[in-house]
Amino acid sequence: MQSNTIDEQAVKIHKALGEQTRYKIIQILSGESNLCPADLENRLVTVALSTLSHHLKQLSDCGLLTSQKKGTYIYYSLNTETVQRFAPYLLDR
Repeated sequence: MQSNTIDEQAVKIHKALGEQTRYKIIQILSGESNLCPADLENRLVTVALSTLSHHLKQLSDCGLLTSQKKGTYIYYSLNTETVQRFAPYLLDR
């Protein structure tokens, strides 16, 4: 990866984490992995599933989340390699 690309990814990651709901999603997934949007929605309480999908896309696009499709469900996990590189403080819980 070129330095400019790394800088761009770092900015995307920190912009994504600057939104409170996305930060909470990362906190939840740092303690558990392989959660579907319905599981996350239950834990976040005040976030509609449609809004949650938008947040999950933002977090996936910047590399903080990985996803795995099983049947009709998509399960999300923290991409620990990316988190370790760009935001290791998220793992110090």
